[in-house]
Amino acid sequence: MTAPPVPYRVVRRHTETADTITLRLSPAGPDALPAFAPGQFAMMYAFGIGEIPVSVSGIHGPSLEHTVRAVGATSGALHALLPGDRVGLRGPFGTGWELERAAGQDVLVVAGGIGLAPLRPVMVAALADPGSYGRLNLLLGARSPDDVVFREQLRHWAHRGGLHMAVTVDRAGRDWRGGVGVVTTLLNGARFQPERTTAFVCGPEVMIRATARELMHRGLPAERIRVSLERNMRCATGHCGHCQLGPVLLCRDGPVLGYDRAEPLLTVREL
Repeated sequence: MTAPPVPYRVVRRHTETADTITLRLSPAGPDALPAFAPGQFAMMYAFGIGEIPVSVSGIHGPSLEHTVRAVGATSGALHALLPGDRVGLRGPFGTGWELERAAGQDVLVVAGGIGLAPLRPVMVAALADPGSYGRLNLLLGARSPDDVVFREQLRHWAHRGGLHMAVTVDRAGRDWRGGVGVVTTLLNGARFQPERTTAFVCGPEVMIRATARELMHRGLPAERIRVSLERNMRCATGHCGHCQLGPVLLCRDGPVLGYDRAEPLLTVREL
């Protein structure tokens, strides 16, 4: 039997872009969900509307952050929530990034658009413990400067020592000073040694494939390229089949996989 949602209260609402917001949620009563790991997701229930899976974008003890883009009825209802409103949460579900497996290695985070949301806890954890890792890199691609999420935090990270960060967009205005082009163009400026690097990649599938191919071409083994495939997830248990990717049910077996498992699935167009 599926557990009922646990009520959480919106304690902060931050506008990221024209259609994307980040909600900080705290338990509305004595009950709270078990601890989440970076990369896992919750089922978010907009009361009276519906439920959708959303990766955690911030972990603050019992409080959680979720970044939501308004693209449908349920996500639109969640996008409209204000401080004091309530939402139901179930979870945690799915596999995590397992940043601890990258200890002693260079860390390369590559994100496309809102794909930075599930990777944000990885960056926070790595920056909080730089002595455990080698060189840190964050490469971000977006459709336009207005579509870059977490801009305030990115400006703060840009001044952190030991982090190489670069941002590129598909379409730039006259005031844009960053790169223009696909995110893989940023790899030339990144500081990492492929033989001792773990990469964490999230974004559109075409971007994941292109990034992984380029990293493997540079000598990074597929098993050390961790990707998140938040593809058509709906029920969090794998029973509805919407998240099926070949033999993999992403609600159950993902969303984070090594590219050695993901590559043969993503290269079959019918899947």
